[in-house]
Amino acid sequence: MKHNSCSRAWDDEGRPVRHKSIAQGQYCISDDPDAVITTVLGSCVAACIRDPHRGIGGMNHFVLPKSPTPPPQHCDPYRYGDHLMPSLIDALIAKGAKLARLEAVVFGGASTFESFYNVGERNRDFALDFLFAEGITIIDAPRVCALGCRLEYWPFSGKAVQTPLGATRGARHRA
Repeated sequence: MKHNSCSRAWDDEGRPVRHKSIAQGQYCISDDPDAVITTVLGSCVAACIRDPHRGIGGMNHFVLPKSPTPPPQHCDPYRYGDHLMPSLIDALIAKGAKLARLEAVVFGGASTFESFYNVGERNRDFALDFLFAEGITIIDAPRVCALGCRLEYWPFSGKAVQTPLGATRGARHRA
């Protein structure tokens, strides 16, 4: 499901930016140099994928790696990486991106609580394996703290800022 909620704000240098916030089960693409896509992640994963030559990119936000087989009656396929990852890539290609030029940064996968089924790590592993299988260059896959992070991604430039939840403004990771 694409999402296009948009608000006007300014970045740290005083440049106007258009924030596009996405939630679980959503993705967004843009070629607008002033657009920043934002989300908040815990055990979920966001893949930020772009074609640097074309200046178009996007972000998705999935909850679980693979949809159940057979899917439950009211199952939302966009919650799952095996649906949302190809949806984002297909949308980028439909807007002129080339698969051979795509590069990605993967965020999220926090272990928000101790569990035998570490959903955060499984989400992260799924995203990295999927990108590798598609031949997409993985630029970075920074680990997040146990509480998760707030993510800001500028698809035109590839700039990404990950702020750990509960952290002060200075505790940020830039990709």
